Amino acid sequence: MKNKDMIIKSAIAAFLAFATTSNAMAAKEVAMPDTEKCYGIAKVGTNDCATATQSCAGSATKDKQADAFLFVPKGLCEKISGGMLKPGSETKTSS
Repeated sequence: MKNKDMIIKSAIAAFLAFATTSNAMAAKEVAMPDTEKCYGIAKVGTNDCATATQSCAGSATKDKQADAFLFVPKGLCEKISGGMLKPGSETKTSS
């Protein structure tokens, strides 16, 4: 019984350590050189950093959320359908 309790406590401790570390790393807004933020192109849960309404990366609640961004190579964003260099209230749509 003691081994089972120790395994459960170890698993919980590992989970908490991982969650804390990954959130701290995700909170850093570190762009690689020659990249830019591209708003309005992220899929649900794939944005690179916090949004105006969410506190961490991976928190976009819908596809093409106007305030969620991904880092992309410079010059690519505006070539992507719906891509914007600044957060918007609505995403662009292509016809």
